[in-house]
Amino acid sequence: MYLNTIKPANGAKKLRKRVGRGAGSGTGKTAGRGHKGQRSRSGGYHKVGFEGGQMPLQRRLPKGGFRSRIGVFSDEIRLHELNNIESEIIDLAALKTAGLVRNDIKAVKIILSGSLEKAVKIRGLGVTRGAREAINSAGGSVED
Repeated sequence: MYLNTIKPANGAKKLRKRVGRGAGSGTGKTAGRGHKGQRSRSGGYHKVGFEGGQMPLQRRLPKGGFRSRIGVFSDEIRLHELNNIESEIIDLAALKTAGLVRNDIKAVKIILSGSLEKAVKIRGLGVTRGAREAINSAGGSVED
């Protein structure tokens, strides 16, 4: 094998299509653009999604989806998860140190799920009505 005999494999290099070069070329006369109409003309332009005046698909389908900017920084805690925290006073900082919420969370709400087995003081957190009653019945209190 010599360097001057190296060439690409058969079919690796394809010749470009030369349009509008006579009937014998296979793409003469209309140059593969068909007959008449906006798409056959030079500068023929359609808006993206245009369907010839028919209501376009992106307008026929309903809009959907919403991501609350508040919900990104708020979280919920179940009542039984408070049993894992050693301190009696539970606030946002205590939940973060216990690893129950992420560090970027700004608002937390305690919901009634499971049971509370010790008296705790809740400070600066949202509490549902059922969770408030469960905390009070366990001997704890909720400060708003």
